Amino acid sequence: MSTLWKDIQYKLLKSGNKLSLLIGINVIVYLGINIVAVIEQLFTGFGNSAVLAYTNEYLLLPASLPKLLYRFWTPFTYMFMHAGIFHILFNMLWLYWMGQIFEEYLGNKRTVGLYLFGGLAGGLLFIACYNLIPAFTSVNAAATSVVVGASASVMAIIIATATLLPNYTIQLILIGPVKLKWIALFYIVIDFLGIAGANTGGEIAHLGGALFGFIYIKQLQRGHDWIGGINKLFEPKPKMKVVNHSGTTRKASGAPRQEDVDRILDKISGSGYDSLTKQEKETLFRASNNNEG
Repeated sequence: MSTLWKDIQYKLLKSGNKLSLLIGINVIVYLGINIVAVIEQLFTGFGNSAVLAYTNEYLLLPASLPKLLYRFWTPFTYMFMHAGIFHILFNMLWLYWMGQIFEEYLGNKRTVGLYLFGGLAGGLLFIACYNLIPAFTSVNAAATSVVVGASASVMAIIIATATLLPNYTIQLILIGPVKLKWIALFYIVIDFLGIAGANTGGEIAHLGGALFGFIYIKQLQRGHDWIGGINKLFEPKPKMKVVNHSGTTRKASGAPRQEDVDRILDKISGSGYDSLTKQEKETLFRASNNNEG
């Protein structure tokens, strides 16, 4: 048991793997809440959980602006909560699958930032729609509506990856090879149509996360790295020594120029990874290593 715990600690805190960290936090939060809730209900009766009632009240994101004023932390906490075992299972599977592709081309430095900002964008769109669109304001839907889950954050990563690599192909069980752009389009259409269904708030949040993922990659390709720029504020710029012709040494940045990386990303978006030259692949590899923590 101690070895298992050490393995978990290493995977979450010391390996530098951001996907493991995000998945680990989600799983720990889900199990921590629901295991306690099940034990409680064994003594008080099923359907009578004060633990679930408390967490739903204080950790889910409400659409009500007055309630949000006193639950100002919920735009962050809601994206680590889940409504059931299949809810968290499918979210974590998609996060793992698409996150691996995302990190393969852009490194793991941006993963957590994209997850958080995607979740915030989804929550913001949910709150805005419920307080501005007549279909919701006419029945005061915001007063009782909440949203829960990592889906908006996961959608940000799915759409960001598909925007970066639209022609990247993955194998789906029972379907076969499918390009990422078709997967992204399928989910966007399903979420939009689902607004008229039972999970209205959740579908709106998904679209908010998707929109952020799309805009982020488009801005990244234009040389504006919102998430990478924030990371650089907290870390020293890596340096390497370069020997000049006189035999003396000087310090220079070990990272490729941003304009070179942006040009390569544009080429991948238009023609695919296989169209890159050996030198371009090496440049992208160095940029990826420079962005890993």
